[in-house]
Amino acid sequence: MLRTVVYRAGSGLLKHSRQTVPALWGSRAQQRWASSLPMNTVVLFVPQQEAWVVERMGRFHRILEPGLNFLIPILDRVKYVQSLKEIVIDVPEQSAVSLDNVTLQIDGVLYLRILDPFKASYGVEDPEYAVTQLAQTTMRSELGKLTLDKVFRERESLNANMVHSINQASDDWGIRCLRYEIKDIHVPPRVKESMQMQVEAERKKRATVLESEGTREAAINVAEGRKQAQILASEGQKAEQINKAAGEANAVLAKAEAKAKAIRLLSEALTRQNGNAAASLTVAEQYVSAFSNLAKESNTILLPSNTGDISSMVTQAMAIYGSLSKTKSTADSVSVTAETNEPILEGNTVSETETGQK
Repeated sequence: MLRTVVYRAGSGLLKHSRQTVPALWGSRAQQRWASSLPMNTVVLFVPQQEAWVVERMGRFHRILEPGLNFLIPILDRVKYVQSLKEIVIDVPEQSAVSLDNVTLQIDGVLYLRILDPFKASYGVEDPEYAVTQLAQTTMRSELGKLTLDKVFRERESLNANMVHSINQASDDWGIRCLRYEIKDIHVPPRVKESMQMQVEAERKKRATVLESEGTREAAINVAEGRKQAQILASEGQKAEQINKAAGEANAVLAKAEAKAKAIRLLSEALTRQNGNAAASLTVAEQYVSAFSNLAKESNTILLPSNTGDISSMVTQAMAIYGSLSKTKSTADSVSVTAETNEPILEGNTVSETETGQK
C-alpha cells in the first residue's frame, strides 16, 4: 500500500511517495505502522497528531513537534513517523478452551494510542503485531479461567481484565490500551443445542414454579377466606345466642311481672264483695277447659269417680281455697298477738325483778 505525503518548501510543491511495505506486514492495519518516510528538505511541516522521530548520523536526535521544523541536510533524517491518534485494531478470530473444556471461537476489537513515540519506535519492532499477539494470548489465558456460562455473563469483567493485562506488558512499548471489546463468540453446534435445551428446561422450570406458586397462593387465599367465613359465622352465632338469651330473659321477666301483677289483682279482687263467687266461676271454667283436653296428648287418663259432677269439683276447690285462707288468717292473727304480748311480758319481768329486790 502506498501513501502520498504533500510537503510545501517555499513556493515549491513536493510530492514524495512513501516506501513500499514489506511483505511480512500483509494486513492493511499493519501497513499503518510501516509508513514511508519523508525526505529531508531542510524545512519540514509536521502535521497535527503526528510525531516524527529524527536521527542524526544514525543516532536518535529529537522528535519533531507539529508545525514548522528545520533539519540539517545529509546529517539529519526522519527515521520513524508515529501517529498519535486513537488506533483501532481487529484482533483475528482464534480458538480458546474454557474452564469446562469447551472450545470457543472468539474475536475482538482493540483500541489503543501511542503515548511515547520514542518507546514505540525503539522499544518494539512491530508495535501492532506485538499488541495483537499479546491480546490473543491474554484472551486465551483469561478464557481458561472461566466456564462457558460465565464467559457470556461476565463479558465486561473479561474486557477489563484484558485491558489491564495488555497495559502491564505494553508500558515498555509506549502504547496505552484504552479498551478491548469482544465481537463474536462462536460455540460448537452440539454445545449450542445443549444450551438451547438448557434454556428451554429452565423456562419450563420457571413456568412450573410460577404455576405451583400460583396454586399455593390460591389455596392460601381459599383457606383464609374459609377461616374468615367461619370466624364471622361463629361471631354471628354468638351474637344471635346472646340476643336470644337476652330476649328469653326479658320474656321470662315480663311473664313473671305479668303473673305477679295478675296474682296481685286476683288477690285484690278476692278480697272484695262476691270474690268467692268469681273464684268459683273461674275454677269451673278451668275445669271444663281441662276436661275438654283429655286424651289429646296421651292415651293414659286418670279421672275422678265423679267426673260429671262439676259442682262437687268446684266445692272441693273452694274448700281448699277456704282452708288456705283460714290458715293465712290464723297465721296473721298469731303474729299480731305475739307483737301485742311482748310489752306485757317485758312489764311483768320488770315488776317481778323489782319485787325480788325489795
